[in-house]
Amino acid sequence: MGDAAEIRLQIAGTGGVADNGTSPATAAPPTMSERVRWWAVVLVNIVFLLGGQSVASFLGRIYYDQGGRSLWMATVVQSCGTPLAVPLLLYFRRRPRSTAVTRPPLLKISAIYAGLGVLLAADNLMYSYALLYLPLSTYSLICATQLSFNAVFSYFLNKEKFTALILNSVVLLTFSAALVGVSHGSDGTNSSVPEGKFPLGFALTLSASALFSLILSLMQLTFDKVLKSDTLYDVMEMQFWSNTAAAVVSVAGLFISGEWSSLDGEMDGYKKGKVAYGMTLAWTAISWQLATVGMMGLVAAVSSLFTNVISTVGLPLSPIVAVIFFGDRMDGVKVLAMLIGVWGFLSYIYQHYLDDAKVKKILAERLADDDEHQTVKLNTE
Repeated sequence: MGDAAEIRLQIAGTGGVADNGTSPATAAPPTMSERVRWWAVVLVNIVFLLGGQSVASFLGRIYYDQGGRSLWMATVVQSCGTPLAVPLLLYFRRRPRSTAVTRPPLLKISAIYAGLGVLLAADNLMYSYALLYLPLSTYSLICATQLSFNAVFSYFLNKEKFTALILNSVVLLTFSAALVGVSHGSDGTNSSVPEGKFPLGFALTLSASALFSLILSLMQLTFDKVLKSDTLYDVMEMQFWSNTAAAVVSVAGLFISGEWSSLDGEMDGYKKGKVAYGMTLAWTAISWQLATVGMMGLVAAVSSLFTNVISTVGLPLSPIVAVIFFGDRMDGVKVLAMLIGVWGFLSYIYQHYLDDAKVKKILAERLADDDEHQTVKLNTE
């Protein structure tokens, strides 16, 4: 992921130094093969993030609708799939790594991963409450506010630069969620949502979105300032240890709260049966791990703000899925919110198109200069 540092600086709009230690102003533009490889990695991470996030949210709503009630169990499955990352972690560990970057002290990096894990556990718990108290369609649209929170954190923590198109995207996505928040009548659904919990669910979703945005910015800050590297191994290492810490905190919460004692009865009372209960939790854990891998990969390859924008892509699609499978009411407010959200996303994507076109122009000029230099050299010989 660090092979195309100049592209990363152009697209992400961040400062810093390139992988070879040169400044952005003097770093050589990437070759075409480097650009293709970089985009391939980004696209794979996008698929992981969108696919994992959509499936996990869908299964989370099914868990509650079919009789699941353990909020801590719903929190545990969001981080307990970390063993799935072990093969990849071992594979990338064996690959030769650059010795140019000195690894930070073990105590320091352990404290960072543990701290991120605690924040992830708290964020996962709030999302578990929010998904219980809100229909999937409403929950998904409100989650789009995480982009606005991330814009603030990225500006102060990651020195993110904002163009008019990016700011327009942030404002539109904020309005999209605000429309849902002020329309209490939009929470009609056939799902088993507790009545009278809309205000609390709305507040918890906003809080979880803000904390999630902070976590993304802190991850980017760790890659840029502490690890000073964004290789696949570094991504997998952060994903594994931070989620392991989150899983430990979540399991501890499950036992301390006493919810563990009710799991047998919950399994027996699950509408689709014990096998379906286990499969729902297992596939939820797998989906969240795929989403986490994609999320951290995008943070390392591009930026936390870009990751948040990609994360919002699936949010306008969730209300459609919720209408089909859960009977959520799709009134005019939700339709308008969804359209505004799509408009905001396209605004951001267009900015990245302009940035990439600029990089292509630099690359073309560089190739032309090289050809001219070679021609002059041959003529003089």
